[in-house]
Amino acid sequence: MKVFAYGIRDDEKPALEDWEKKNPDVTVGYTQELLTPETAQLAKGSDSAVVYQQLDYTKETLTALAEVGVKNLSLRNVGTDNVDFDAAKELGFNVSNVPVYSPNAIAEHSMIQLSRLLRRTKPMDAKVAKHDLRWAPTIGREMRMQTVGVIGTGNIGRKAINILKGFGAKVIAYDKFPNKELQEEGLYVDSLDDLYAQADAISLYVPGVPENHHLINKDSIAKMKDGVVLVNVSRGNLMDIDAVIDGLNSGKVSDFAMDVYENEVGLFNEDWSGKEFPDPKIADLIARDNVLVTPHIAFYTTKAVDEMVHQSFDAAVAFAKGETPAIAVKF
Repeated sequence: MKVFAYGIRDDEKPALEDWEKKNPDVTVGYTQELLTPETAQLAKGSDSAVVYQQLDYTKETLTALAEVGVKNLSLRNVGTDNVDFDAAKELGFNVSNVPVYSPNAIAEHSMIQLSRLLRRTKPMDAKVAKHDLRWAPTIGREMRMQTVGVIGTGNIGRKAINILKGFGAKVIAYDKFPNKELQEEGLYVDSLDDLYAQADAISLYVPGVPENHHLINKDSIAKMKDGVVLVNVSRGNLMDIDAVIDGLNSGKVSDFAMDVYENEVGLFNEDWSGKEFPDPKIADLIARDNVLVTPHIAFYTTKAVDEMVHQSFDAAVAFAKGETPAIAVKF
């Protein structure tokens, strides 16, 4: 049996080597290149392909993979919104993802960023770096004094709620599919409008499916409290970034933390030292004292990377054996 992997990063290699030791009967090939219609040829002779979400898996790409005999596709990530499932179904593909690799990693990052915004660590760090050790005017706010709105109460959202409880914050939540335990606690509000009206800070934990596209927009921001704090570690397309920037300019949005960006492919995980960003909005956001930008690293822990590699390769082997892994995507 042979499995071929695309987009393998250096930090994934230890986990991959560990998986290979535990599966000596499987031949593993890999490349740092992403899966495209052109690189599909590299998987020829393999039973399954393992990939990481960056580029879209278009009909053209899937067709090229199918033409070299590979119809098992295992994603090393959660999101599947970039897979052309109509084409996948037509071509007879099996697809899996890794829906739960480390919800703690993402929840922790979001709450660390929220607490940094409240305590104004970015401007304070800049002052200290210049040897300015005066307190004022860089005064912070306490998490326990905030009403934090959590949109999306899946695995990650619930971890974030637990962290917020530890801080002593008041938590309100909204989800189209409520969690029974949270419902019994009385954490849910009836609508997003209710959440917007009550929350001092709002953090997102929902998928980037079409119905959530630009969930945060000019109209939704207008319904929020003045000086609201926004945090997005989920998907870039959840936010109309122009509306967020307008909110920052007017003061309607007091602070913003983003780990994802709608046009991040080709921008994030690249070294732009000494060069201009191709998107001036990123430079503008990074320069602001009240904005924290991280380049899609909320997931990026040793535990999460290990799980993403192991689970995706296990699924690839299961597909090759004619089995249906527990993490197979139904479509």
